[in-house]
Amino acid sequence: MIHAIFQNNQTSFEEKWPQMRPIVLKLLKQEPVTHSEWQELFYAVHLVCLWDDKGPSKIHDCLQEDIVTFIKQAQSRVLAQREEQALLKAYIVEWRKFFTQSSYLPLPFWQLENALQGKSQSSGHNSSSSSSKKSNHSDDSIVRKLMLDLWNQSIFMNIKHRLQDSAMKLVHAERNGEAFDSQLVIGVRESYVNLCSNTEDKLEIYRENFEAAYLQATSAFYRLKASEQLQADGVKSFMEYADAKLREEEARAERYLEPGSITALAQCCVTVLIGDHLPTLLAECPPLIEGRETDRLQLMFRLLDRVAGGVDPMLRDLENHIVQAGLADMVAAADVITQDSEKYVERLLELFRRFSNLVKEAFNDDPRFLTARDKAFKTVVNDTTVFKLELPTSATAMARGIKSATPESKCPELLANYCDMLLRRTPFSKRLTTEEIESRLKDVLLVLKYVSNKDVFMRYHKAHLTRRLILDSSADSEKEEDMVEWLREVGMPADYVNKLARMFQDIKVSEDLNTQFRSQTTRHDAINIKILNAGAWARGSERVSVSLPLELEDYIPEVEEFYKKKHSGRKLLWYHHMSNGTITFANNSGRFDLDVTTFQMAVLFAWNQRPNEKVSYENLRLATELPDPELRRTLWSLVAFPKLKRQLLSYDPVVANPKDFAENTLFWVNQEFALIKNGKPQRRGKVNLVGRLQLSTERSQQEDNQSIVQLRILRTQEAIIKIMKMRKRLSNAALQAELVDILKNMFLPSKKMIKEQLEWLIEHKYMRRDDDDINTFIYMA
Repeated sequence: MIHAIFQNNQTSFEEKWPQMRPIVLKLLKQEPVTHSEWQELFYAVHLVCLWDDKGPSKIHDCLQEDIVTFIKQAQSRVLAQREEQALLKAYIVEWRKFFTQSSYLPLPFWQLENALQGKSQSSGHNSSSSSSKKSNHSDDSIVRKLMLDLWNQSIFMNIKHRLQDSAMKLVHAERNGEAFDSQLVIGVRESYVNLCSNTEDKLEIYRENFEAAYLQATSAFYRLKASEQLQADGVKSFMEYADAKLREEEARAERYLEPGSITALAQCCVTVLIGDHLPTLLAECPPLIEGRETDRLQLMFRLLDRVAGGVDPMLRDLENHIVQAGLADMVAAADVITQDSEKYVERLLELFRRFSNLVKEAFNDDPRFLTARDKAFKTVVNDTTVFKLELPTSATAMARGIKSATPESKCPELLANYCDMLLRRTPFSKRLTTEEIESRLKDVLLVLKYVSNKDVFMRYHKAHLTRRLILDSSADSEKEEDMVEWLREVGMPADYVNKLARMFQDIKVSEDLNTQFRSQTTRHDAINIKILNAGAWARGSERVSVSLPLELEDYIPEVEEFYKKKHSGRKLLWYHHMSNGTITFANNSGRFDLDVTTFQMAVLFAWNQRPNEKVSYENLRLATELPDPELRRTLWSLVAFPKLKRQLLSYDPVVANPKDFAENTLFWVNQEFALIKNGKPQRRGKVNLVGRLQLSTERSQQEDNQSIVQLRILRTQEAIIKIMKMRKRLSNAALQAELVDILKNMFLPSKKMIKEQLEWLIEHKYMRRDDDDINTFIYMA
């Protein structure tokens, strides 16, 4: 009985389809469907799929038939249009209506989808919840796929080339300035994208057809146009044209292409507008740099930076310009800058600012161009065309007294001189404010960054600092200590900076010692002692013997006794060439206070008991016990001091330089010596004869360059051992790279020096070559 009732309630496809089909056709044609019709369609599909085993496949077949019929009608409406734009418009209207319905029509058929996929669903779902659920999966819908595949096969495949060609012609027309409805191209593109049923690559049809055609059309258009433009208007106008077109095409691509295609389009345009004309564009770069045409350079940079490696030749052109212009400027000003460290440093800074402004204005401070500027400026700073410092090439050459030398830039020496002018009490430093002095010291550090032989700067800077501290001639002690910290910050070696810091400590300690010493002696104002650490201040070879005046000689045991009580076990060594004092000089013209070196004092005291006598060079040598070179130099400072119109001593016979003094040359006190002011001799006054305080003896001056090289040799050996101890085994190339990296803040070791030190270390069993590879080194503990 119950079984019979179920049979009567069964619903067949044949019974329900006539009611369903009118609603399906309405949906296809986008005609209004009432709420009850919509619900009825859901319910009918549900019943057929539930009760009729063959119902789902029958619904599918009938749906397919009606969709094909609908598409054929749409196709006839499209193909009725003969004119291209009209055909595009008709196609896009039909396609958009159909595509919209491909999202709605599948909704009532979600139960059909489940049935066709072999899924059994509960019959308790109502139509509205079904609608909601299926809308989330409409992209995977069988009905939607059926609709799109049928459109593709029935109409799109037949006319896609006509659609594509028409769209490309419209884009071509737009490039030529003609107006049209951009929605036509967009509509064609959308159909290519949306028709693809490949779930793993939704853009397959679009990319293989529309994108490929678009890129090809773009390339063909600009290959022709670019050549015409370049030939007609020249490089400078062409760059503006190319820049404008690149921006224009990128904007157009955002309208007509999928986001993923914009990069490909940009690259296509770059190739035909820039890449194909690269040599012509680059030929214009050097004249633009030379003429500082920053706007055009910026444009060229913007264009060439889009091409792989396109900027590299520009970097080389900038580098060549900076080197050539910089060196030409230095050579032109050689007469001035070789004599004046202030003008030399200011000229370098002016060049640096000029080149930096060029990089900023033309290349937006791009790191690659800043690196090119640095590399080129380093060449200018370290050039030896204008002036150079001769350094022995090797320890062997030094040992044999061979004068073979490697020229190096004198820049570090002049930088140190300039620092000295800023930090010492000079007319130059007095006219500058504290802020200006600090700014200029920072400028020196800026230039120092580019100096290869920084160890030369260190030596000269330390010598100048020694003078300032001994003579108490610093303009600003705070700035002195700041400078030491700044040197630390810019990477100067720690041992060097620590020695400078120690020098300041010694001066402060000496001030306390002086206070204590004066409290123990009645002649407290007559002497100022400085107890200095020999390791931080001086070298043993610089000590010079001299017979001191008794007045000074008497102090020495007193000072030594005092110091011994404070620090037992420490030995004091007297560095007389670093000492100075003030003496009173009296003659027929008046009385004068003279600031003199200890050597000058020893010479002048030869006349203390016999002011009117003439004394021979030989007798002065015996009296002072000064070495011949130091005596000659000291006497010359007393007979030919540049700033005096009347000299302290007179001599006969007159010679051109101190080397020409003979044993029997006679010297005597000039009784007419006086200070001249406004053309009149003064009876009183003070004269500074110390000048620069000659810290280096002639012998040690000769040793200076050798000691720089010797220190470099030791630093190189030390660095090699440090690297090998850590690495144990290393190739020659890798070792040299690490070595340069360690030493670059002091000096750049030459390949010859590195080779010599490697051989020396191998010979002395610190390391050895690999038995199988002579270019590999092995550390030996």
